[in-house]
Amino acid sequence: MTQARDVVAAFALVALGAGPALAQGPADNMTFFVTSANPGNGGNLGGLSGADAHCESLAAAVGAEGKTWRAYLSTSTVDARSRIGTGPWNNVAGVMIASSVADLHSANNTITPETALNETGASPNYVGGPPPNQHDVLTGSNEDGTASEMTCNNWTDGSAGSMATLGHADRLGRTEGVNSWNSVHSSQGCALENLAPTGGAGFFYCFSAD
Repeated sequence: MTQARDVVAAFALVALGAGPALAQGPADNMTFFVTSANPGNGGNLGGLSGADAHCESLAAAVGAEGKTWRAYLSTSTVDARSRIGTGPWNNVAGVMIASSVADLHSANNTITPETALNETGASPNYVGGPPPNQHDVLTGSNEDGTASEMTCNNWTDGSAGSMATLGHADRLGRTEGVNSWNSVHSSQGCALENLAPTGGAGFFYCFSAD
C-alpha cells in the first residue's frame, strides 16, 4: 500500500510539474494578441515607444518575452503595416491569423471573435458576449494598414478633444462587409470615457516583428 501511494504521489508531482510547462507552450508560439488592458490613459500611450513597451510587458507576463513586440498603430509619419515584421503571426493558441503583411491586409486573414484573443488566451467582451462591449481597437489606420488622420495626436493625447480610427477585433457590429479588423469608425475622443460609448476600452493589437 505504501509503495502504491508513493507511485501515485510521484506521478502527481510529475503531472504538477508538467502543468506550467504546458501552460507556457502556447505563449512561446504566440506572435499576435489583443491587449488585455489599456496602460491607463486612453489614447495617450506614451507614443509608439510607450505602446510597444506595453506590448512587451503584457507578453512577458505570460512567458512570451524575447520577441520584438510592436503595437499595430499608425502615426502621422509611420504606417502600422510597416512596424510589425513580415509574419507569419499566430495567436496564443497557435492559430495562424495571417502568413504575411499582404495576407493580413486581405480577405485571407483569419481574425475572428474566436482567434482575436488577448495574451492570456481570453476573448475581450465582444458583440454578443457579456457587457460592456469592448471590441473597438485603437489603430489610427486605414484598411490597408496605412496611417489615417486620427491617431490621438500620435498616441500622446488621452483627452476628449482628439480622435482615433478604430477597428473591430471581432469583425462584428455593423453591416456585413464593413467590420474591418483595423478600420471601421472613429472614436468619440481619446479619453477612456470617450472610448467606452462606441464599444472600446483602449485595447490595441500587438505583433511580434521578429
